[in-house]
Amino acid sequence: MIPQAGRGRNRASLPARLRAPHSTSRYGASVTDVPPLFLASLDSMRDHAFRREFRIQEIPAPKRIAPWAAALAAEINTTGAPLDPDGYLGEARFVLLYDPDGQPAWNGSFRIVCHVSAPVETELGDDPLLGEVAWSWLTDALDAHGANYHSLNGTVTRQMDETFRGLHLDDSRVTVEVRASWSPHSEDVSDHLDAWAEFACTASGLNPPSVTPLDRL
Repeated sequence: MIPQAGRGRNRASLPARLRAPHSTSRYGASVTDVPPLFLASLDSMRDHAFRREFRIQEIPAPKRIAPWAAALAAEINTTGAPLDPDGYLGEARFVLLYDPDGQPAWNGSFRIVCHVSAPVETELGDDPLLGEVAWSWLTDALDAHGANYHSLNGTVTRQMDETFRGLHLDDSRVTVEVRASWSPHSEDVSDHLDAWAEFACTASGLNPPSVTPLDRL
């Protein structure tokens, strides 16, 4: 279900029924067999309000990582219209995984996987500390929202694209990508979802809602 905008905020809502992401022949599960803990986790993801630029929707969840999964995707766009290149600032994904039996690498039964990609200014893209700075955006957001977690790991990648006209460099663009995963302490992932949204907006260069840029004063 695509969230509807209201009063400058977007409200995300998962559908009342979520299809099992795997075939029942592999896990012996049906929609009516959804584990209560996973249902509780989905409930914690409902009815979140996000800033106007954060356009969010549900997408198909991965099918081979865990028996149960849900996924969201977002585009950060200043025009408020998805896929508008004039206002595009970045994109992000949030995947919730649940395995009742747990997985050793998770140290638990729940796992959150996120991906954020955003173009950055060339000066920042050349900064050797970009990786550490981008990673701190994630950890700071998690801490600020009180999202308790463990077993955090991931990567930060910078990509440079250069456009040439004839023999001359016409334009260059640096994109930073952060891929991370962590295990929440409980099935309530509400704070984790809010932290992901803040992290994606920060990586995309948006000011906090309460901050007015100098060029708008």
